[in-house]
Amino acid sequence: MTSTVFALIAIAFVGLIAILIIVGMYNSLVTLRNRFKNAFSQIDVQLKRRYDLIPNLVETAKGYLSHERGTLEAVTQARNVAASAAQAASADPANASAMKDLMGAEAALGGALSKLMVTVEAYPDLKGNQNMLSLQEELTSTENKIAFSRQAFNDAVTSFNTKRETFPTNLIAGIFNFAEAALFEITNVEERENVKVSFD
Repeated sequence: MTSTVFALIAIAFVGLIAILIIVGMYNSLVTLRNRFKNAFSQIDVQLKRRYDLIPNLVETAKGYLSHERGTLEAVTQARNVAASAAQAASADPANASAMKDLMGAEAALGGALSKLMVTVEAYPDLKGNQNMLSLQEELTSTENKIAFSRQAFNDAVTSFNTKRETFPTNLIAGIFNFAEAALFEITNVEERENVKVSFD
């Protein structure tokens, strides 16, 4: 064999190694992206559960809070906006704009629910209603599940973003348009507080 053949074999071998490395980096980005999308689906399940509980909560409170129509309407409207934003984010959890819209809608919903719970405190009969107590308990449980799911999602997004920003994977991420994923962060100070639910 001549030196030219050895050179061609060496070049082909180096090229094959380079291709395998690129494929490995690409596949790791796809794996991490799928993990955070799966993690978001867990949030989505809990958000849908909460959105399903809210109309029941409003309906239970409606009879007692006849003078508080504005509060009930605000909760219903905030729930509808949040559900719509969640649906858009669920379609593409990698879309930073959809995630931002969801975070804003969730902050508004959290504020509206907090206001409703404060209003409920002023009505002892409603506060003692068994159906209301059950709904409040389910809502609190769901809020906790959302918090855990959000943490898992943010961990998965952080792993993905770290991988896509490190060299040399960042080159592959740029070539194949792996955009930065947005964390599901709480941007409203009021939403940082848990929904106040009292069983007194």
